[in-house]
Amino acid sequence: MLAKEPHYFPDLTRWLNFLESAHPVGIDMGLGRVLQAKEALQLSLDCPVISVGGTNGKGSTCAFLEAILLSAGYRVACHTSPHLIRFNERARINGQEVTDDDLLEHFRIVEKARSSMACPVSLTYFEFTTLAILSLFSKSEVDVMILEVGLGGRLDAINMIDADCAIITSIDLDHQAYLGDTREKIAYEKAGIYRSGKIAICSDPQPPDSLVDYAHHIGADLWLQGKDFNFQGDTLQWAWSGRGRRIGGLAYPALRGANQLLNASGVLAALTSLREILPVGVQDIRNGFSSVDLPGRFQVLPGQPNIVLDVAHNPHASATLSQSLAKMGYFPYTHAVVGMMVDKDMLGVLKPMLGQVDYWYCVDLPTPRAARANQIAQALQDLGVKKTADSGFETFSNVAQAYQKTLERAGQNDRIVAFGSFYTVSGVLLYLQTQKH
Repeated sequence: MLAKEPHYFPDLTRWLNFLESAHPVGIDMGLGRVLQAKEALQLSLDCPVISVGGTNGKGSTCAFLEAILLSAGYRVACHTSPHLIRFNERARINGQEVTDDDLLEHFRIVEKARSSMACPVSLTYFEFTTLAILSLFSKSEVDVMILEVGLGGRLDAINMIDADCAIITSIDLDHQAYLGDTREKIAYEKAGIYRSGKIAICSDPQPPDSLVDYAHHIGADLWLQGKDFNFQGDTLQWAWSGRGRRIGGLAYPALRGANQLLNASGVLAALTSLREILPVGVQDIRNGFSSVDLPGRFQVLPGQPNIVLDVAHNPHASATLSQSLAKMGYFPYTHAVVGMMVDKDMLGVLKPMLGQVDYWYCVDLPTPRAARANQIAQALQDLGVKKTADSGFETFSNVAQAYQKTLERAGQNDRIVAFGSFYTVSGVLLYLQTQKH
């Protein structure tokens, strides 16, 4: 995309294929290029914006916000990433995925603006598509935008937008090659989405000092879990309180998982902080939490054997998944389909799951970034997994083959878990789609 002459394609698939290789590297942190393109595009957002960053829990937090604000009657735009099956999942208006035609119009608008620059910049896939989605949102007369930050924060493309409220969920080790090798370093990068004089929420109950210090240094209005807001609950319901507001008698959110109350608590802090410009009633909160839906986040499919899909791909998320599985009750055997990226902490992701999984189905994933199935199998061996009558591991060239094998082997009362990457979960969902037709 270095040429000044604009590129146009007739369908979304060809656009996305082109963008995957248009920039020299897939991940290229920095705001210089995208800010230049934003200026050429003359992009401005004329409604409240909530940005959501962090290591884990971003998708759940966005889904909670979207469901509650929709219940309150607002026209809501929501941008999340990555997608599981269709690119259109990344852009929703009023709870509905935008159409190919909507996206194509704004892909052309972005490319026209980019190519009209005196020195056209090269944009990554994420930068270009984010600009196109924000351009679409800006023309859609929405009341509020929810924007999920990519892998970073300070240098992430979403950070070209000054959010009225920025939420950071959990902070843990992930994407260390880009963000640093300690929680303190990663937290500093994540905190870059906070703004002076604006609302800054942190859902992590143990925020690193670097995040707190940065928020105070820039003069953000920092809300901390356990200090400015908190929650408590019993087996039937939970309650939230923070800065002059208390909400009791809440049913547990429809999203399952060990950390969902931490995410939900951060959401209530954000909505409370914004109540002057986006008032939301308690019944809207109840309705939103009960109706929320988010594929691939501790998603339990109906029927037998029991099937759980979770995109957990770092040690923190894997530990949370293991805790959630442990609370599900007894299953004679658990079969796990696992594939992951080669740059992940493979041993750290697999280790928390050892006590939950009996049979492992290691898979190749359809991306150059993926670890090979035999590398995952070797990691399991290094962790002490052995092939016996009641345990073992096997390798497969794709998710569909592995998932088919689990269905052949699993008993009616067993459990199947697919985890390790968005690609792993999307592979199972695509397989299930093909079986319906």
